Amino acid sequence: MSKTFWRKFFSYFGELHVESSPSTHNPHLYVSLRRGRYQLCTAHAVYSYEDRYDNFVKAFKKAKLDDRKIETVLVLGFGLGSIPVILEKQGQDYHYTAIEIDEEVLYLANKYSIPEMNSNIELICTDAYAYVMQSQDKYDMICMDIFLDDKVPDPFENEEYLEAMKGLLKPEGLLLYNRLAANRDDVKKTKTFFEDRFLKVFPEGQFVDVGGNWMLFNQKIK
Repeated sequence: MSKTFWRKFFSYFGELHVESSPSTHNPHLYVSLRRGRYQLCTAHAVYSYEDRYDNFVKAFKKAKLDDRKIETVLVLGFGLGSIPVILEKQGQDYHYTAIEIDEEVLYLANKYSIPEMNSNIELICTDAYAYVMQSQDKYDMICMDIFLDDKVPDPFENEEYLEAMKGLLKPEGLLLYNRLAANRDDVKKTKTFFEDRFLKVFPEGQFVDVGGNWMLFNQKIK
């Protein structure tokens, strides 16, 4: 489904289903058109929502990216590419390495969102855990946005993985780690993860409540 004028118009009155593309990783994976934007969803979570993926919109503004020297960005969990879409809209011109394990997600991204982007994006279909543990590259910014439906898989919460991500950051590099905080149970789990694991690896870290999510940073954000 292309974004014709009338489809975009009617999407402001209700969500329009575009395509379902279930996979072994995401049995309930679909694209819809909502408020003029493509949205990638599973049964219980929104994976991408173009420039309305507000948790990262708010986090990037909080991080004051214009004051930072950023050229290379590692995106862990690509979805439909909301992160480069948001950064393009904010006037940023970066080179992206994007890791996504689900071939169906990449199929949908190539069909619905990537043709509309101007950014230089290297897409790699692989397990983000394996990539982080093995990569020797360095990045100015890492955006960790990996969920299996509405859960962060256990391997991405362990200290070894956090240390490996730390090792991929350049000096003064910025890490943004997206966590759910939609209800009391989510907040409790995320708070425990932040205090017991994240701060062990990133002692200068802090979190920002971005509404339904917490964004964890590896450094103090003014």
